[in-house]
Amino acid sequence: MATSSDSSVSFEETDTRHDEMHSTIEEWIDDLVDRVDDAQASEEFQEWLDVQSRFHNYSHRNTLLIKLQYPEATKVAGYNTWRNDFDRHVQEGEQAIWIWAPIITKRCPECENSPSYHEKVGCDYNETSPDEWSKGLVGFKPAPVFDVSQTEGEPLPELETAAMGDADDLVPALKGAADELGVKVRIVDANDWNHGDAKGVCEYRSLHDLQPVVEARARSNLADLAVTLIHEYAHALLHFDIENEPERAKREVEAEAVAYIVGRYFGLDTTGSAFYLAAWQGDDSEVIQERLGRISSTAQEIIGSLEE
Repeated sequence: MATSSDSSVSFEETDTRHDEMHSTIEEWIDDLVDRVDDAQASEEFQEWLDVQSRFHNYSHRNTLLIKLQYPEATKVAGYNTWRNDFDRHVQEGEQAIWIWAPIITKRCPECENSPSYHEKVGCDYNETSPDEWSKGLVGFKPAPVFDVSQTEGEPLPELETAAMGDADDLVPALKGAADELGVKVRIVDANDWNHGDAKGVCEYRSLHDLQPVVEARARSNLADLAVTLIHEYAHALLHFDIENEPERAKREVEAEAVAYIVGRYFGLDTTGSAFYLAAWQGDDSEVIQERLGRISSTAQEIIGSLEE
């Protein structure tokens, strides 16, 4: 069996070609599952996971506020959090990103206001004194935060997920296969990219145009660009009718597994997919094998379009 760094794989045009490819893809899926398990157990991944756990999960409202003020934001934290937790400092002259921070204090069990507002609204509750009230949410206040790009200091750990190899011919082939696969494709200059740290996106521009639009951020590493395009093509082929947010991680597993297989088929080193999936799927590596049929058929469809 070929490894990710071998030259591209080919199957003879025989009656058994489909079965041979399917069998090989199953073996590669087994390899990917093993790689994901190894990645999750690695010191590198655990260090990355520890840092990620220290970043706050913002509400949908605050996420919108952050994106409106700083569209390229990727990792956001307060001034003191950057200094104390990450040993990084906000650079001089940077403008704060303003969000709504919760106010947590003792609150009245009846009117759910803080002691001062409890008196102002004239609440009659007096069964227990304010000193005995439990703490809870009583409101929100503006609070400044900053994106990692606005700070300097100790580097944050990164997971190396980029694919490597020779994709000089594969990128043009992927662009040429877009019509057959039913997608529109654009390679966007890095200076014009407005999707934050995402390498690529698959979107529908309107209710009237049901053809998905794949965009990928241009980069010098063409192998990584090719795998990004394959990943987004897989989303277009597999997930056009899925809106349920809890399915997001599962969709990422499928799309990245397809990218791993197709990239590997054409001789790219796609071992970085293991770290990508380790970051997405939690403890359930079996989800990859559970979805083997969809992954395998989609990978074969993309391979077939490229070979034509």
